[in-house]
Amino acid sequence: MPTGTIESLDHEARGITRLEGKTVFVEGALPGERVEYTSFRKKPSYEIARIDRILCASPFRITPGCPHFGLCGGCSMRHFAPAAQVAAKQNLLESNLWHIARLKPEELYAPIHGTPEAYRARARLSARLVPKKGGMLIGFHERKSSYIADMRECPNLPPHISGLLLPLRELVSALSISAAMPQIEVADGEAMTALVLRVLEPPTRQDEDLLRRFADHHGIVFYLQPKGPASAFRFHPLDGPELYYRLPDFRIEHRFSPTEFTQVNPAINRVLVRRAISLLAPKRGERIADMFCGLGNFSLPVARSGAAVVGIEGNGELVRRASENAAHNGLENHVEYMAANLFEMTSESLRALGHFDKMLIDPPREGAVELVKSIGDSSPRRIVYVSCNPATLARDAGILISQKGYYLRGAGVVNMFPHTSHVESVALFEKE
Repeated sequence: MPTGTIESLDHEARGITRLEGKTVFVEGALPGERVEYTSFRKKPSYEIARIDRILCASPFRITPGCPHFGLCGGCSMRHFAPAAQVAAKQNLLESNLWHIARLKPEELYAPIHGTPEAYRARARLSARLVPKKGGMLIGFHERKSSYIADMRECPNLPPHISGLLLPLRELVSALSISAAMPQIEVADGEAMTALVLRVLEPPTRQDEDLLRRFADHHGIVFYLQPKGPASAFRFHPLDGPELYYRLPDFRIEHRFSPTEFTQVNPAINRVLVRRAISLLAPKRGERIADMFCGLGNFSLPVARSGAAVVGIEGNGELVRRASENAAHNGLENHVEYMAANLFEMTSESLRALGHFDKMLIDPPREGAVELVKSIGDSSPRRIVYVSCNPATLARDAGILISQKGYYLRGAGVVNMFPHTSHVESVALFEKE
């Protein structure tokens, strides 16, 4: 049986070791550990293995703190001390920058991290009747499986939401459309918790009565979603608080619907926005672009500085919501929003938007390769890039450095998703 010493973690939080020149990914292993393992998938250049025995454990290996860890696919790092998780993610960011683009930031920013429990204000739970497991299951999928984990609690969720997992089982089981309700989306705001029920069939009157009683008893708001995300509508109660989150440093209140994208971790998002705005350093009189602006998470704080902001987003509904949020915060004269496909940006279409003194880029996992390729001679002198994928950040950074004349002044990780392998980061690019 082969043994190996774990060098680091990969992007799925698997331990990396070597066997006769071949990379071996060992599930559940931690950096510094020496383990015996068995490979269950062998390819010419790599193997994937499971641990048989830990010969020398990491000092940062801990009790996971969740009875479902290992089965539930929601977490991959609960057996790793939170501070060590952050260090491993910083190492992954640096490794991607070096191996993909041969880059080292001039400065490594202090990691942004916070409370590793009860942080998830957003979640998408699956629902399915599974008689072999006792009835209705509601939760995340099992690890690398389409099956739903038999979840009775989730320490990543706020306690008032985690406590709904078992009552929701009873509720959905009692509905006539239980087999036609595959998903429950959770959105927790500052003043209200919304549950969006994906309904493939309309509920009966008796179903509606059950939903109303549940909502009133547990103090939540039900939305029903018969088709795509835009079809979601408030079902009960119709009156009461709306969904919003605040950025108190900038006196901003963002309103949102439960199916619109917002950051999963509102506490870390506050610190991330503060860091990004500090790096961008907006000033009155500057014209600043917020690319992939969403509902205005960064653009409204930038506008609060007095700068003129142009927010661009591919989703027309988010553009509408961002404009509403600008008016709600009294910033409609400082920010302009427009819809455009930034994945098809060209130098001509970017030039048509006019000169920008600075730019903030916050793309999805695919990155912003066409956008950074489109930056021309009249380019912003400073770019803050917020990334949720270190590999695409590294690729785009390589273009900015080698082709566009920027310097990578600094970069650092943001632990938006504790206990998972997800790596969020922020980087600053400047021209001389």
